[in-house]
Amino acid sequence: MRISSIDIGTNTVLLLVADVESDGAVKPLAHGHEIARIGKGVDRTKKISPEGIDRLRVILREYVEISRKHGAERIVACGTSALRDAENREAFRETILQEFGINVVVLSGEEEARLSYLGALSEFDDRDATFAVLDIGGGSTEITVGTGEHFDMSLSLDLGCVRLTERYLKSIPPSKNAVAEVTSVIREQLGRIESIPAGSRLVGVAGTVTTLAAMDLQLPKYDPLRVNGHRLSLATIERMYDDLSAKTLDQIKAVRQIHPERADILLAGVVILIEVMKRIGWKEITASDRGLRYGFAMREAGGRNTRF
Repeated sequence: MRISSIDIGTNTVLLLVADVESDGAVKPLAHGHEIARIGKGVDRTKKISPEGIDRLRVILREYVEISRKHGAERIVACGTSALRDAENREAFRETILQEFGINVVVLSGEEEARLSYLGALSEFDDRDATFAVLDIGGGSTEITVGTGEHFDMSLSLDLGCVRLTERYLKSIPPSKNAVAEVTSVIREQLGRIESIPAGSRLVGVAGTVTTLAAMDLQLPKYDPLRVNGHRLSLATIERMYDDLSAKTLDQIKAVRQIHPERADILLAGVVILIEVMKRIGWKEITASDRGLRYGFAMREAGGRNTRF
């Protein structure tokens, strides 16, 4: 089936148009990556703002056009942390359904974690290895561990780069006290993580990890083919954090590989990443441009082992 899968995240809105085979194989045809930040202020107000909906409308018009151009048989969309938290999510869903004919499925944290895992796994050949997939989003962070398509554990934490930036990192560069406070909050939540099998391969999806990979590769333009599979050591990530945390917002925006609309929340994402790696003892992470939109496409197209 040729399907268009839209991931409406707290910060970014991602598009995948792909052919999904009956065995779950995904052949991507087109991509989209835009920032709407529908989750702006949701942590405080518990509502998606009219401005956030307007930003999303512009993006969805473009994505529907791309989907039709590529002959998508279905257009499906999912929402994550911001929509889970928003008290006006049903009004939001009705607005999108009436205007675009798209039924936005609001995923639970566990569904999001497992679909991100399946999406990330879709690019790896070694399906018998044990993988841990880390998805640092705008409102939440998901960790899923499994072997092949068998899940050992999945966990969704209210640790997202938009959420933590709005609560704690209100100035750039952040103060030492602010960093200490956000680090303490992250560590407290990470205490929920149970033991993870030794030797599991850590794979990172979503913008924090892919941005760091693009920076490490010094890409003149974002290239998912080069980002996919790129490995970052914990030591490298810590050096990048030290450099970024000393910059002003304008200086961060000037870094070629950083999307200007991600510049203010990147530090929070990097702190989450470092603390997760330290908590489990991982020394390296492999970047993946795939993730939730791939797993959601697989589920909605009826690919094997994607119903839960």
